[in-house]
Amino acid sequence: MTTYRAPVDDLRFVLDELLDVSGSDIPGYDELESGFVKAVLEEAGKLAENVLHPLNAVGDRQGCRLENGVVRTPEGFREAYAQMREGGWTGLDCDPEYGGQGMPHLLNSAVGEIFVSANMAFNMYQGLSHGAYNAIHAHGTDEQKRTWLPRIVDGTWSGTMNLTEPQCGTDLGLIRTRAEPQDDGTYAITGQKIWISAGDHDLTDNVVHLVLARISGAPAGVKGISLFIVPKFLVDGDGSLGARNAVSCGGLESKMGIHGNATCVMNYDGATGYLLGEAHKGMRAMFTMMNEARLGVGVQGYAMGSVAYQNAALFARERLQGRDVTGPANPDGPADPIIVHPDVRRALLDQKSFVEGARAFALWGAHLIDRSHRLGDAEAEALVSLLTPVIKGFLTDKGFETTVQAQQTLGGSGFTSEWGLEQFVRDARITMIYEGTNGVQSLDLVGRKLGLNGGRTVMGFFDMVKSFAKENEGDARLKANFLDPLKSASKDLQGAAMFFMQNGAKSPNEALSGSHDFLHLFGHVCLGLMWARMARAAYAALDAGTGDPAFYEAKIATGRYYMARQLPATAMHRARIESGAEPVMTLDAASF
Repeated sequence: MTTYRAPVDDLRFVLDELLDVSGSDIPGYDELESGFVKAVLEEAGKLAENVLHPLNAVGDRQGCRLENGVVRTPEGFREAYAQMREGGWTGLDCDPEYGGQGMPHLLNSAVGEIFVSANMAFNMYQGLSHGAYNAIHAHGTDEQKRTWLPRIVDGTWSGTMNLTEPQCGTDLGLIRTRAEPQDDGTYAITGQKIWISAGDHDLTDNVVHLVLARISGAPAGVKGISLFIVPKFLVDGDGSLGARNAVSCGGLESKMGIHGNATCVMNYDGATGYLLGEAHKGMRAMFTMMNEARLGVGVQGYAMGSVAYQNAALFARERLQGRDVTGPANPDGPADPIIVHPDVRRALLDQKSFVEGARAFALWGAHLIDRSHRLGDAEAEALVSLLTPVIKGFLTDKGFETTVQAQQTLGGSGFTSEWGLEQFVRDARITMIYEGTNGVQSLDLVGRKLGLNGGRTVMGFFDMVKSFAKENEGDARLKANFLDPLKSASKDLQGAAMFFMQNGAKSPNEALSGSHDFLHLFGHVCLGLMWARMARAAYAALDAGTGDPAFYEAKIATGRYYMARQLPATAMHRARIESGAEPVMTLDAASF
C-alpha cells in the first residue's frame, strides 16, 4: 500500500544551491553540473520507484531462507540486483582503475538515500559490498586489489564485514576467532561470527568476507586483532572461481525488521584467509569500513523517515475525519481531510523539518569526506570525524522517531500491515543499534571526539557557526527567524561542552552521564545550522527570481518551524547535562 517518489528537487537544492557542488574546488566536483546530477538522480529514482519499492513489502513478507546450505533471497531480488548491477550503480563512486565511475562520494550518498527509502533491506547488499571495497582499496596489496576489486565494483561479487561474535559485540578485544599461519602465506581462519548482514545469498557469484581474527600468539585485546579477506569461493590464478572455501552460513537470524536482508551466523572451519593490511593492525583497517558505514547508517535513518513522511502526508491530505475548527475546509464532503487539524500538521512538520534538515546535514558530511579524500584537507577530515557519531546517532534516533510519528498520523491504519507504515518502523529500528549502538556513539563523541586535536576541532565548529551568523546578521529575514535561534542553541552547546571540561576530568561520570543529551544537543545545532544555510539559499533564489517560488517559500516555512519548535530542545538537553551524574548514578544497582 505504500508509495515512494524520489525527492529529486530537494536533493538538487542541497547539491546545487546549498553546497554549490559544481563551483567547488574539490577535484571531480566540476562534473556535477546541475543537468548531469538531475539525470543521475532521476534515473536512480526510476529504479527505486518502479523496481525496488514494489519489492519492499515482498521482502518483508517472504524474508530470506536457508535451503540445503544455500541462502535464498525474496522473490524478485535477484532480477532487481541484476538491474542495479547492469546500471553501474554498484560502482558509482569507485575507482575507475577497477571499473568504477569515479563519481564523488557525495553523489553516491544522494543516490543511496533514494535506494534506502525505496527498499532498505535490498540496498544493504550493495552497501556492505561498498564497505569491503573501501577497506581493500585502502589497505590491500596491488595483487589483492586486482583480484578482488573489479568484481566487487561491478557487482559480480559482494562483500561483508565480520566483527561480532556470540560473546562480544562492541568490545572487539574479546574476539576468539583464530588465524593460524600456513606455509603458503595464507591463514586458516576458525571461529564463528554472528549478525552478519548479507553474509550469504544468491545475488552474486561470490561473497568476499572481511573477517577480524587473532593470529596465534598475538597480543591480547584490540592490539592483537588482524583483518583477513576470506572468500566464499577461492579464486584461481586466472581470476576464475575455484573450490568452495571452508566458510558456511550456520543459520539466519529471526529479526524485527529488514527481513529481505540475510542476517547470518557465519562459521569458519579452517577457511583460507588472506591478511589485509598489517598483522595486529586490523582495527585500523576495519575502521576504514566502519566510519563510512556509520555515515551510511545515518543516511538510512533519515531516508526511512523520508519515505514514512511521504506516506503520512499523502494519507493526511486524503483521509476525511472531523471538521476544521475555523470552518469547513471541504464543505461538500462529509468531513475535512485531517491535515487541517493543528496537531496533525505539527506531527507532519516535525517529520518534514527533520528529514530535510537531516538530508542537508548528511550530504554536508559526505562533502567533507570528499574534501578530505580528494584534497587531502586535514581540517575537513577532523571535522567529519567529530561529526560522524552525531550523524549516525542523532539521525537514526530521530529517523526512527519520525517513522513512529508517520505511523501515528495514520491512526489505526498505521498499526496494520496492510498500510505498510509499521514495516518502516520495524526496519528503521535497527539503525539505532548496528555499526555501534547510539549509546556507543554518544560515548565516542564525548569521550574521544571532543578532545580531538586538543579540542581545536570542536572549537572550529563553534567558530563556523559564529562566523556564519555574523556574516549574515544584516539580513533581517534571517536574523530573527534563523540566526538568533541558532546562536542561542550554539551557546547551549558550548555551555554543555564547558561543563564537561570543568567536571569530566575529575569525575568522568559527570560527562558520560550527559553523553546522550550532548549528542542530541549537537545534532540539533547541526540541523539548525543547515536550516539557516538553506534559508539563505532560498531567500537568494527568491530575490533572483529563479526557480519555483512555492518551493523556496515552503523551504523557508519548514525551516522556520524547525528553528521555532525543535531547536529550543537544546536548552532542555543542556539542563539535563548540567544536572550532572548524581541523578543517574545514585540508585544502587540492586534496586533496578
